[in-house]
Amino acid sequence: MLLTSLLALALAAPSHALIRFSCSQLVVDRIDPLVNPGVAPSPHLHQIIGGNSLNASMDPAKDMPGESTCTTCQFTEDTSNYWTAVLFFRARNGTFKRVPIRPNVGFDSAEGGMTVYYMQNGLADYQQRSKVTAFKPGFRMLIGDAMARTEDQANKYKQVTYTCLQNMDTRFPETKNLPNKICPAGIMANIRFPTCWDGKNLDTADHMSHMAYPANGTFDSQGPCPESHPVPVPQLMYETIWDTREFNDPSIWPEDGSQPFVWSMGDHTGYGSHGDYLFGWKGDSLQRTMDTPCYVTCPTLTTQSIADQNKCKVDRTVQEDIDSWIPAIPGNPTIAKKY
Repeated sequence: MLLTSLLALALAAPSHALIRFSCSQLVVDRIDPLVNPGVAPSPHLHQIIGGNSLNASMDPAKDMPGESTCTTCQFTEDTSNYWTAVLFFRARNGTFKRVPIRPNVGFDSAEGGMTVYYMQNGLADYQQRSKVTAFKPGFRMLIGDAMARTEDQANKYKQVTYTCLQNMDTRFPETKNLPNKICPAGIMANIRFPTCWDGKNLDTADHMSHMAYPANGTFDSQGPCPESHPVPVPQLMYETIWDTREFNDPSIWPEDGSQPFVWSMGDHTGYGSHGDYLFGWKGDSLQRTMDTPCYVTCPTLTTQSIADQNKCKVDRTVQEDIDSWIPAIPGNPTIAKKY
């Protein structure tokens, strides 16, 4: 199914809240305020979007909306921070180059970053009628395991996938591993978070146990939440389009025919993909939006221009070369596959 067709149909159908918006790059930095708060440099590099109150620690009591003076997200009410690992290309001579990010469909002038979704039901469900409870101040979560290197390990996280883009509208099929062939328009990394909350904890030690998948079925099939995690929350989804086009010459790929891309934590398989989230919406703006019939653009929210969201930046905490051809990925992680 093509994204353009999906959006066209959805816009013509009655719907409740599903929001899709662009967030430009805030910073690419070796910090991880959720897993390694206060540690700089953190073990691996991340690309981060959202409000400019970001720092290396991000105390749970921090007033993100109050301290942010801008956000890289289209909706100015959203000063949350979202991040993923960073993708690198490894050349035959062993050097690495950071893969740029290209803007998604409809956000042509966005500088890097991601597309973010909040959904009441699956993306293809144009009605979006399920009642959900918005996240609360101080809420944070993680999905995926940066150290996963096998399919069995990755399968614990049901909707962390990749799409090999034939063109910018490609959305299927999805794989758990990094594509092992040339992707003409780039590689889309898809991260969908669990949708059932325990209703008590804003965070847990592993940043995951307060969240769960439906007891049976899936979010898309509207499976019920388990008794241990009875509160349905919006499904949060990230799409990051890694612009691999400059590396699509087969003559520069590994001679053994394997794919050449490596995540910033040293993962060559793709199974270690993960995403982090720190909630930072202003007031009750997210709940009001989830309760309002709208699709993609909602009357409850203020939309800034992409030019304005591109202006929001923070300085890197860790100063190191991340733009040149470099001899090792920052932090020098062990690569999962030897060439």
